[in-house]
Amino acid sequence: MTKYKPLKEKEAIEYVKGIEGLFDDDAELSCNEIGDGNLNLVFHITDQNSDMGVVIKQALDHVRIADDWPLTKERVKFEYTAMKIQDELTDGMVPKVYKYDDEMALIVMEDLSSMKVMRKGLISGIKYPHFAEQISTFLSKTLFYTSDLYMAPKDKKERVKNFINPELCDITEVLVFTDPYFDAESNNINPELRPYLEKEFWRKIELRKEVTVLKEKFMTRAQALIHGDLHTGSIFIDQKTLKVFDTEFAFYGPSGFDIGAVIGNLILNYASWSGKEVSTEFKADYREYLLDTIEDIWNKFEEKFRKFWDQEAHETTKAVKGYQDYYLKQLLQDSIGMGGCKTMRRCIGMAHVEDLDGIENLSERARAQIFALKLGEIMVTRRKRLATITDFIKIVRDLTAWEDTTNM
Repeated sequence: MTKYKPLKEKEAIEYVKGIEGLFDDDAELSCNEIGDGNLNLVFHITDQNSDMGVVIKQALDHVRIADDWPLTKERVKFEYTAMKIQDELTDGMVPKVYKYDDEMALIVMEDLSSMKVMRKGLISGIKYPHFAEQISTFLSKTLFYTSDLYMAPKDKKERVKNFINPELCDITEVLVFTDPYFDAESNNINPELRPYLEKEFWRKIELRKEVTVLKEKFMTRAQALIHGDLHTGSIFIDQKTLKVFDTEFAFYGPSGFDIGAVIGNLILNYASWSGKEVSTEFKADYREYLLDTIEDIWNKFEEKFRKFWDQEAHETTKAVKGYQDYYLKQLLQDSIGMGGCKTMRRCIGMAHVEDLDGIENLSERARAQIFALKLGEIMVTRRKRLATITDFIKIVRDLTAWEDTTNM
């Protein structure tokens, strides 16, 4: 196949049959289109005679839920190139790629269906004791070794040029940093939440100003090669292994955006328990696990990042007294602030999360969404007061104690 067209299930089977050495000649293949996102087709193909399976991810030329929002298919190239870099830096913490097809705008990759998407695990109340260690390794390696601290200036700037990804950056700029803060047409709003938005949230001038400051950083700061959409729905996990996928939003941006996306999605899950019928003991225990995980992620990230800096940084400013501490303090504040933006947009914007939308009672969902919005707000507006991750955890605990004594 040399000319682009969106595949159908039978065509996806024929496509993988043409990849030499992928399946045995007598393979009996079945295929299901499993994509639940807005930008791509995703086909899961399995051999009925063995345990072998693959996934095809093919870019659509429009947003799935908005036919009048066109997209170029070049994002597959960004995803494939970023995956190669991440694979080299993290020793295989991304899916194995079997084929990249530029004309068909697709990637054929490893089948990870034996693992669970992390978001679903968190919704079920599963604990992942190695997650902080694993994701801090992924973040510290990808964010240090693609930055000016490590890379030669010319090489870094050449890579920045190769990762100009304007269409997907525009999606983030609009849906994360702009539309949730007024009554935009793209927003998807729980009717039980709307009174709070109209009477309070959309009137918060200071919040909107600080979100705009963070948006400007997202648009202008080419700090490192970031995943660009690193939420708990972009992570396959089990009790031993972690794999990061869906890297099509990759570009050179602020390092805090990736760290913040992870933290923000854990905060979304934290807030979601407000609207669920679980015991007080379970909710308190699982929330404590989530906060411990957030604290561990940052502390382990910082420890590893400092080690890489001390041992392998090439940039001469690395030796300036106090600069490393300044850099990491700014990165912590950026991470928490951008994580707050990621938290808030999932309550109001076009694309929600199952953590909250899985709450069927709209009033209870609104209660959890308001709590998430309040958490997101303090992440943005109080970020500059944070010196350590412990400062942030205390703020969350204080707001939780207040939430427990009120009916939001």
